[in-house]
This record gives sequence, structure tokens and C-alpha cells, in this order.
Amino acid sequence: MPERPSAVSVALPGLGGQRASRRSRDGVTTEERQRPVGQSDEMLLLERAYAEDEPEQLVLFAPGPAGSFAPLLGGLIPLEGSSSLGLARAWYRRELEQAKRPRNTIESYCYDLAALEKKIGPKPIDAIDRGDIANFLQDASGRSTRKRHLTSLRRFFRFLIDDARVLRSDPTEGFFPHAIPLRTPVPLFPAERTAIIAAAGDDEPWSLPAIWLMLNLGLARGELLALRRDHVDLADPERPVVYVFYDDAAKRGKERKLAADAEFARIHGDYLDAESPPDLLFPFGPASVNTMVDRVREAAGISKAVTPQTLRHSFAVERALAGATEDDLLAVLGLADDPRNRASVRRYLKLAEPPM
Repeated sequence: MPERPSAVSVALPGLGGQRASRRSRDGVTTEERQRPVGQSDEMLLLERAYAEDEPEQLVLFAPGPAGSFAPLLGGLIPLEGSSSLGLARAWYRRELEQAKRPRNTIESYCYDLAALEKKIGPKPIDAIDRGDIANFLQDASGRSTRKRHLTSLRRFFRFLIDDARVLRSDPTEGFFPHAIPLRTPVPLFPAERTAIIAAAGDDEPWSLPAIWLMLNLGLARGELLALRRDHVDLADPERPVVYVFYDDAAKRGKERKLAADAEFARIHGDYLDAESPPDLLFPFGPASVNTMVDRVREAAGISKAVTPQTLRHSFAVERALAGATEDDLLAVLGLADDPRNRASVRRYLKLAEPPM
């Protein structure tokens, strides 16, 4: 058998006059990052000698959320500052999937990163600079596209800096999206509100409770479709409570509980008697909601466009007419307190002002 090399003949970076390996952007080499804390140089040399005789093998598992471990599908190699954008994108996708982000969000972010790679060519992530970001953003076909591109890139580089810790600087810093002007909403007038509720009662069993919730509690379409039977508290039939919950931890700030009334308790009870959904109250897709709202609009004899968002707008204007403030509207609509959302709710307050 071949003799094992002596410990003193093995060179380790960072030990006793040996030349250190190339350092990454964070100033720490891979060897130093993986070096055990408090172990003597002699033991490190001995372990290195034995390790060189072991066959190399791809890492099969890596740390995940809450200390769990997840398989590295495809055998991803470790991420470093000199890694390609393609490898970094694969690691970022895995991070998003482990965080259980919505599939559409994951696909959107990864699509934008692939478009960046196509634009700037095969560059390592630590070589991507502000010029590359500027060239990519200038190709955006419109303001909303530029804003989406910038959001995707910013979150990607924050992952590389804060989570992966392979970069120190963010090349997207200093770039700002163009402001997207907010349109003035066109709410339903009182007579139209009455007509659409009446028409919904003559439509499919789920139409009336769905439209009532969007029109009278301001639920967004996604919130409506996420409602479950146990999210409605009927302990007090005169004042039932509707809870809005989110599975996505990033959206927990939008959660809220809303007070309904005896009319909703009756509508809700009739719906459960007719359909008895086992879990989700409305087991339909977004397109089905859009189609149902338009069908009910037509049956109500309303000529202007009506969408689920129109019903939410109408609710917000009614709340503003009843004296709600900016803070009240942000809370009841489940909106984050930021400048854009404040500008959004001010539209409802303006529509609620007395006529000139």
C-alpha cells in the first residue's frame, strides 16, 4: 500500500508562511470559512492528509429554514463570489422554493435573472456592476416592466449579500423605478350596488356570498379564494367575523379580522346549505371570479366595466364616506403603510369629498 504523506509535507492556506488562496469579496477564503474553531494546526494538517485520500463526493444536503436540511437537487456546488450568474440563480431559486414563495413569483424572478444573463453575457456575480444594471434596465418596454426588473434584481443581490454572504456591494443601489401614476377608480354608485347584489342572488349559489364579501368587506380576489370555512366565525349571528389569513409569512402584515352583519350570516348559511364546501369556501380559480362578476354585472344592467377590483374600490369609497381616515383605510384593506399605498387610499378620500 502507498505510504500516507507525512503531516508536515501538506500545505494549508493561512498556516505558517504558506501562501493563502485567493480571497472572496467578503475577505475570507473557503478554507478559512470551513476551518474548525479552536483546533490546533497540527490536527488540521493531519485531517487534511487523511482527507486527500478520500474520494470526492457532491454535497447532498444543505441547511434550510429553521435548521432543517434539504437535498441539493442536481448536486449544486458551493456558491462563491466568483460563481457564474447561472449557478447563483439556481441557488436563489432553491432558496425561494424552500421559503415556499408563490410559484408565479419564483418564475418571474428567475425569468428576469435569465434575461439579465442573456444581456450581459457570462460574467461572475462579483463582476456585475452598475453599468450592467443600467444596460439591462434601459431595455424595459415600459415603466411597470422596469419596476419589475429592478425588484427582481434587488432581491437577488440582497440574497447574495445578506443570506449567501458572497458579495458585499449591491450594483442595483441608486437605481429607482419610474413612478407609475395611479388611476382614479370608478366605484359603483348606491343604485348599482343594490342592483349587483340582487343579480348575484339570481346567479350561481356562490356568486352572492363572493360578491357580498368583495363589495361590503373589501376582500381582494386572492383573499376571497383563500377563505376557508373555519375563517368565518358565526358565534354571534348578528355580527359574524371574517378572518383574512395568509400562508406566506411575508404577507402576515395583511392579515385582519372584519366585522360582517346579519345579512351576511343569512347569505353565508344559505350557501353552506346549498353547496357545503368541505374546506375552501370558493374552490374556483381567479378567471372564474372575473367571469362571474362580469356575468352578474350584465344581468344587473350595469354598462360600465366591473371587476373584482371595482368592488373593492366601491367598498373603500363607502368607508371614506363614513368617515374613515388614511390609517383606517390602510388597515381595513390590509395595505402596508408606505407612500404608494397612502397615495392609493387618498384617491378614495378625494372621491368621498362633498361635491363642489
